[in-house]
Amino acid sequence: MRDPLPSSEAGVCMAERIPMTPRGYKKLQQELHRLKTEVRPAAIRDIEAARAHGDISENAEYDAAKERQAQLEARIAQVDDRLARAQVIDPSGQTPDVVRFGATVVLADVQNAEHKTYTIVGEDEADVSNGLISVTSPVARALLGKAVDAKVQVSVPKGIREFEILEIRYD
Repeated sequence: MRDPLPSSEAGVCMAERIPMTPRGYKKLQQELHRLKTEVRPAAIRDIEAARAHGDISENAEYDAAKERQAQLEARIAQVDDRLARAQVIDPSGQTPDVVRFGATVVLADVQNAEHKTYTIVGEDEADVSNGLISVTSPVARALLGKAVDAKVQVSVPKGIREFEILEIRYD
């Protein structure tokens, strides 16, 4: 008997795991629950109300409601997929010897001595205005594996920036 085809040959793509913190995973779960229990029923009601207005072939309200429902279903599928591929990493309790996923890092900008604090999180959790940067961002990629006092150069839209790692912690 012949072995089954590897998944890539069978037309099935083996999806990459998506790193996220426990907080990020819970936030996605809450979003999925809200979408399924609150937003989806409201979208269905909107479609029913638009359908009640008569001929749906020329009903812009119906078309708009159906479009919103399609976007909602796409978001539900996306969140479902991300949760299924999640690799939940709890950074608490790690030794702060080097920068890893989940680390909070205090940096000094070498050019202007300005201090910045970033926590390296999953893509879905990133929020730069709150100091949460994606593990795939240029800054995070430059920091991973580095220790306190290391200097890293990062290519950003404004050019090359150099940072010194002042502190690493795992909250």
